[in-house]
Amino acid sequence: MTETKEGVEKIGADDRRLFMPAGKAKRRPEAIADLMKDFIRSQKLVPGDRLPQERELMERFKAAKGTVREAMKALETQGLIFTRSGPGGGAFVAAPSAQHAMELLSTHFFFSPPTLSDIYAIRKALEPEVAALLAGHVSAQQLASLERTIRIYDHLPADPEEQYRQRIAELDFHSQLAQFSPNPLLGFLCGLMHNLLRDSPVAKQIYADPTPSSREEGVSYQYRLMAALKDGRADDARSITAEHMAFAEAYMLACAAKIG
Repeated sequence: MTETKEGVEKIGADDRRLFMPAGKAKRRPEAIADLMKDFIRSQKLVPGDRLPQERELMERFKAAKGTVREAMKALETQGLIFTRSGPGGGAFVAAPSAQHAMELLSTHFFFSPPTLSDIYAIRKALEPEVAALLAGHVSAQQLASLERTIRIYDHLPADPEEQYRQRIAELDFHSQLAQFSPNPLLGFLCGLMHNLLRDSPVAKQIYADPTPSSREEGVSYQYRLMAALKDGRADDARSITAEHMAFAEAYMLACAAKIG
């Protein structure tokens, strides 16, 4: 593969890897970003390791300066690298966070957000399985963290501001369970649903309701779940969470209908 002085690529037969499976060519910076990912893997680089200098990357990937910089920017946006200026600066491998990845995925739904029913269909299918997997495998530290979260909303709020914080904390309880999941993909998908709920305009209106009727029921489900997790009762943990998700969905849909 070569580039003209104007930066226009001539793609040869040996560059098929730069194409998407469907045959649609990727933009050159995107293709270079993929090759950089391959380089990070092949060199077994880990978070904190420095990437080669820009000139070396240009030579390695036979790419113009602007193309390399755009590829680096794409990787930085993805959370895979970070840059630091000044003495000792440069580009370094980063550890992408699950939260960052969820935020990027959430933008896919920016103009066509999923409905509450869409979100709860996934929650009802996945969260009971997270609970079952965790039964008997939650550490004392994790249990203490869950209990601290419950204490945020186990009492009547003093004002609307505390009320909203409590509703978000109720969701945080489930996000913590997702983070503790021994199946990281299952936990990630559940966490993504929680993020979509937090960003949902309808859900935000419901959470701002000064007279919610679901708090005590939610606390009851969660204390029952905590007991099942401590005792290692996987079937009970699954059924309690399934009941909770069905209750939460019915409550949210009823509130949404009132909002119109």
